Amino acid sequence: MAEQRGTGRDSAAAPEHFLVVFPGYHRSWAAWIAQCLERHGHRATQQRWDPPREVPLEDSLGDLLLSSGRVLLVLNDWFFELGPRPAGEWNDALRGFVAAHADRFAAVNLTNRPLLPATAVLEPASLWGLSEEGAEERLLSRLGLERRRTPRKLPSQLRYPETRAEIWGEIPRRNPRFTGRDDLLTDLHQRLSDAERGAAACTLLGMSGIGKTQLAAEYAHRFSPDYDMVWWINSDDRNIQRDRFGELAVELDLPSGSEPGERIRAVRDALRRGEPHSRWLLIFDGWDDTEGIDVLLPQGPGHVLVTSRNRGWSEHTEVLEIPAFLRAESTAYLMRRAPHITADQADEVAVEFGDVPLPLVQAASWLGESGMEAPEYLRMVRERKLTTVDEPTTGEGFPQSSMTSWSILLNRLRRSQPQAIDVLSLSTSFAPGRIPLGLIRAYPQAELPEELRWMSSDLPAWTRALDTLVNYSVLTRETRGPAGAEMGPHQESVHMHRLVHDIVSKLTSEESRAIHRKAVRSLLAEADPGNPVDTRNWPRYAELLPHLEPSGALDSTRSRVQGAVLNCLRYCFRSGEYKGGLELAQQIRDRWSRNLEPLARPMLDLTTQESNILRASGRFRDAYELDNGVLEKLRSAPQRQEQGELRTKSAVAASLLHLGRYEEAHTLQQEVLVGNERLLGPNEIATLMARHNLSVGLRLLGRYAEAYELDLETLSLRESVLRARHISTLNSGSAVVHDLRLLGRYRDALSRQEPIVRLHVQVLGPLHPQTLEARAQLAMCRRREGGHTQDVGPSMASLLEQLVQLHGREHYRTLSFLTNYGNYLREHGDLSQARDLIAEAEGGYRALVGPAHPVATGMLSNTGLVMQAAGERAEAMSMFESAMAGLTATLGPDHPWVLGCALNAASARNFNGRIADAVDLSRDTLRRSRHSLGEQHPLTLSCQVALSADLRAAREQEEAGKLEEDGLLSLTRTLGAQHPHTISARQRTRPYWDFEAYLG
Repeated sequence: MAEQRGTGRDSAAAPEHFLVVFPGYHRSWAAWIAQCLERHGHRATQQRWDPPREVPLEDSLGDLLLSSGRVLLVLNDWFFELGPRPAGEWNDALRGFVAAHADRFAAVNLTNRPLLPATAVLEPASLWGLSEEGAEERLLSRLGLERRRTPRKLPSQLRYPETRAEIWGEIPRRNPRFTGRDDLLTDLHQRLSDAERGAAACTLLGMSGIGKTQLAAEYAHRFSPDYDMVWWINSDDRNIQRDRFGELAVELDLPSGSEPGERIRAVRDALRRGEPHSRWLLIFDGWDDTEGIDVLLPQGPGHVLVTSRNRGWSEHTEVLEIPAFLRAESTAYLMRRAPHITADQADEVAVEFGDVPLPLVQAASWLGESGMEAPEYLRMVRERKLTTVDEPTTGEGFPQSSMTSWSILLNRLRRSQPQAIDVLSLSTSFAPGRIPLGLIRAYPQAELPEELRWMSSDLPAWTRALDTLVNYSVLTRETRGPAGAEMGPHQESVHMHRLVHDIVSKLTSEESRAIHRKAVRSLLAEADPGNPVDTRNWPRYAELLPHLEPSGALDSTRSRVQGAVLNCLRYCFRSGEYKGGLELAQQIRDRWSRNLEPLARPMLDLTTQESNILRASGRFRDAYELDNGVLEKLRSAPQRQEQGELRTKSAVAASLLHLGRYEEAHTLQQEVLVGNERLLGPNEIATLMARHNLSVGLRLLGRYAEAYELDLETLSLRESVLRARHISTLNSGSAVVHDLRLLGRYRDALSRQEPIVRLHVQVLGPLHPQTLEARAQLAMCRRREGGHTQDVGPSMASLLEQLVQLHGREHYRTLSFLTNYGNYLREHGDLSQARDLIAEAEGGYRALVGPAHPVATGMLSNTGLVMQAAGERAEAMSMFESAMAGLTATLGPDHPWVLGCALNAASARNFNGRIADAVDLSRDTLRRSRHSLGEQHPLTLSCQVALSADLRAAREQEEAGKLEEDGLLSLTRTLGAQHPHTISARQRTRPYWDFEAYLG
């Protein structure tokens, strides 16, 4: 036969057809083999093969020969478990039927493990461990085919199966016992391949234990040659999910900082663009809470796979319902894991567990490991004699009989491997999903009870216990760290399915659970990095956060544990996890209130963090009421806590600023600064923060020159104490620029802000929240300076999109930029979009802070400008007058915001024929502006030019001409002859003032 293969065929003269037969497990190899044959001038058809057990093997093999040409079998040891069938049946078929048709069969072998003896009749060519070139050479040699000097070029080139995707991110190890599901996998692949660009997302939907995760993992392995990047994201916990998604920024070498939100935005943008990889696959495993879809669910040329129990995914992606195993799949899996049971016995076990994969896996593991006969096992399960624990209702259609099955396993382990029971019970004191068991070995100094100390000191016993649990399919091993890196025992993580967690928890005694939860609390406290401000520590906090509740850490009275809990809360604030942070804060408050006094230090720290998150979320009133209630208690307490009182006053002042109560906030901020300087000194971080906050209040009061002087001093101190690249120093730099711009020193502001933005990008990354604020400040500097007209519009549009991705459209920082961009669009003729954005921002502020808030009132002036530009002059005048009256009542007549509204109102009076009223208002506004802002401020000069226009309309030409001439000279001197304000004044275009919405 070898002689015939070597000389009897001429591939160049006689192209052949091959039927490439493979188990679904080896789809990628079959596709690559077919590609090789086609590149060398032959035809190839791929056929997935899983012959039914009830059909004689000779008949199934005979069906393959109905194809023209030769049949090429893709073999490994798994191939002969198809069905499954006894090894003897396969040997008989190979020695008989295949040997009789040896000229029609050929084979390649993909394993180094021994195959059945009779496989020799196929003379399989081993491709195991070969390079792509070597495998191709051996394949062609086995088939007696000549190698073309110039192989054909095919439309798409498949990756060699032994070559992993360039980025391969923590995909679970391939399950060598994965059974069936071939039609589901093919359907899934087809759906993703056929979807339109940006919409290739599919959710595997089904109850717990149905095999969604295993199906997703098998998809990743089976179809990996289709992708250049495959990334797995555990999504049971939102913080871990965000952290894992953000890690892609590092793998893709994207320019971003370490803040999760910034990394996420960078990754989404790269995936959308398909750079550096367009063929990508992201798998979100266990994503049951659909909140956050807009932030994390990417679009672009790649594919997204989600596993979930939540039917709400049907509104966002295609959904593929995952049913229980087909009966043939159930019995095949059982017979492979436990070869000693018969087909009828396997069928009986499958019926008992409803063909649900998870309990079937556990049953198969038990039967295979123990060697127990199936009838005895089923009798024990049905009689439920193995535990005194009441069976819980597991829900979701999960078979009740599985509880007894678990009891059988646990009882056996108690006798044969009690240390495995210790590890298993300890695992239930963590949250289900990813469990960082490596903490036990990483922190041997943790206070472990006597019976658990072996875990940190006896590595062989630790390894044996974990191996036992993995072998029985109770836990699966995972690792944390860079993709492909070798992890030590101290970094080891395991995964426990939520249903397994629930069952084992109910079968564990309360006494053991109490001991183990205490141990886990100690481990979490030891693992606390102690600095949630440092973004390098955020992945660790994301890992610890889900385990606070199940470990009982929230109930602990130990100061070390309470400190770790508060640091996790601080992490939520710093990383932008506001929703999760507020939920955690409420949980902590509920627990701590039972044992701690309201004014105890941990409770005060809790209040500070909770109010920070409330304000960052836009819930200013709630933050104020929380802090003010604590401040009243502190003031009336018998023993004064001066430092606690100062911290709380600072928080109250911050809320008052956001609520528009500027004078009250200013008074408190002065008290805080004086108190901190006295108690701590001028250079402490808290004192520097108090100085910075005081300048924010001055800015909102319209006292721009005072804010500027204070910000300059604070910047100098921070550069000295914290250094130039510290995040707070960068913030002070932007604050100085903000003051300069409000003072009308546009060129100075722009020249300072450009290097500040570059520093932000270098230190924090381009998409960090503070960097986005600095970039927004830069956009306004460029707009006011007037020399970057062509660049401002596109940069503002891009920045708005990024702010929306970060905060959402209803957040106060997004509303501020919506306002500024709307004003820019109105100014440059896009009246329709400007009207939409200004209306959206006005409505957003009314909903957020109420219609009487100064910012909501000031927004009426922007609405009036849109109306006036559209020719709706009477309506515009109503808006201007309302804004002016409302702001005068709350801020006083000399506030810059009031002066700006008055400038617009005078313009509207002129346009509506009320010339005398316009002159009176313009004259009064100019006088007040000179007093408040100075004679050379751009707003003052605009008021001067406006008054000259009103006087001209009133036929007072001499005064009008003198004012106009002086105004033009001053504008030229301060802004330049080519500045838009100067040109407009020269052309006698009526000046206006747009309101910059700013909450602080």
